[in-house]
Amino acid sequence: MVDGNREMFLSGDSQGERSLREAIRDYLHAARGVSCQADQVVVGAGSEYLLMLLANVLGRDRTVAMESPTYKQAYRVFDGQGVRVLPVEMDGRGMRPDRLEESGADIAYVMPSHQFPTGIVMPVGRRQELLQWAGRKKGRFLIEDDYDSEFRYRGKPVPSLQSMGMADRVIYLGTFSQSVAPAIRISYMVLPRKLVALYRRRAGFYASTVSRIDQAILCEFLTEGHFERHLNRMRAVYRAKHDLLLASLKALDGDFQMSGENAGLHVLLTHRSLGERRLSELAAAAGVKVYGLSSYFIGEPEKGEGSRTVILGYASLTEEEIREGAERLTRAWTAVSV
Repeated sequence: MVDGNREMFLSGDSQGERSLREAIRDYLHAARGVSCQADQVVVGAGSEYLLMLLANVLGRDRTVAMESPTYKQAYRVFDGQGVRVLPVEMDGRGMRPDRLEESGADIAYVMPSHQFPTGIVMPVGRRQELLQWAGRKKGRFLIEDDYDSEFRYRGKPVPSLQSMGMADRVIYLGTFSQSVAPAIRISYMVLPRKLVALYRRRAGFYASTVSRIDQAILCEFLTEGHFERHLNRMRAVYRAKHDLLLASLKALDGDFQMSGENAGLHVLLTHRSLGERRLSELAAAAGVKVYGLSSYFIGEPEKGEGSRTVILGYASLTEEEIREGAERLTRAWTAVSV
């Protein structure tokens, strides 16, 4: 063994190796306009782990507002940590600031680049409204989950919340699971500078959950330009799958309205009369798995009742599987359409 590599098998920085945090800082600044220093970046094995750390940092006496429907795993983490979570109504532009103000929450968890599961891309005006909400009272923060901002197919890129002038009020989350591979389990969090000391006091004693070897590999992947080239390839791959799926579902236009198709790795289909349960049953009988929108509502699950929307993911499918799946869905759903 080369002596210089022995340190890779020792415990490293609990916040993540500095070289990787510097590489993430540089990437975020170039790609998303995020303004931060390496000491504000925390690396962890998945966004769920980072949200658990964040609950320790912010304190469990906080109230977190979440869009409903939302990413259920984030909800489960906060709820499991004893943090009070309140659902906040959305409109076609994302979380409603008036409903957020009425909720009494002091933390808001949002996915402005591509809301999951609705696929809404939050416009700049709504982002500014949320930043204004955060700035009106001491102790308010926005958690910006930017989980798949790399994959956008139409329109100009929208800047991150963190880059819009109030970085001291935004906690930024990102992951390499979507852009590299789900199994890599490396995510990162950018804390406002005012929270860094609090993090070190309340959570800095936790050992890093990502091996130094994996961190070193990812760091080289980023700094040597391999990640950027990989992203370009994956954008082309997913764009081809995205376009194929939309073309393959064209026959459903008369009965369904499509949404969420401008970014990300899934689309939503809303039927003009059939409920999601019936749509899911028909799809299952045809050998295709789809997901009902109602299962992503929190707090007031009855608001999802009567949903006529199903979600189709395509990231892990081959082009042949996309064609076959779309054909099966078309046959199954058009046979009962009225």
